Amino acid sequence: MSSKSLHPRHRLSSFGYAFRGLKTLVLQEPNAKIHFVASLAAIGFGLYRNISRMDWIALAIVIAMVWIAEALNTCVEMLCDLWCKEQFHPKVKIIKDIAAGAVLLAAICAVMTAGFIFL
Repeated sequence: MSSKSLHPRHRLSSFGYAFRGLKTLVLQEPNAKIHFVASLAAIGFGLYRNISRMDWIALAIVIAMVWIAEALNTCVEMLCDLWCKEQFHPKVKIIKDIAAGAVLLAAICAVMTAGFIFL
């Protein structure tokens, strides 16, 4: 590891890259826009209902889980498209379907958790 990569300025700039990636995710991916609205709604409803600390922890975990799954799914899709040069490949379809399935599982878990908290 180089001393340059340990420099505080370099470490701070890496946060900038990460925030730029999240901004790109929200602005360019339609499903991320849905996750954004759902996240705000869950947080707003949590504030409105004055949920417990444990409920906030559960909500934060499932919200993060959905966002992480969506970000990784988007990366998988982009890498597959780049590799295939936008041409159909049956194995790539399977890979992309599995990655999308991971997002679906995370979202189902988040909805179930929200149901337990708010209903």
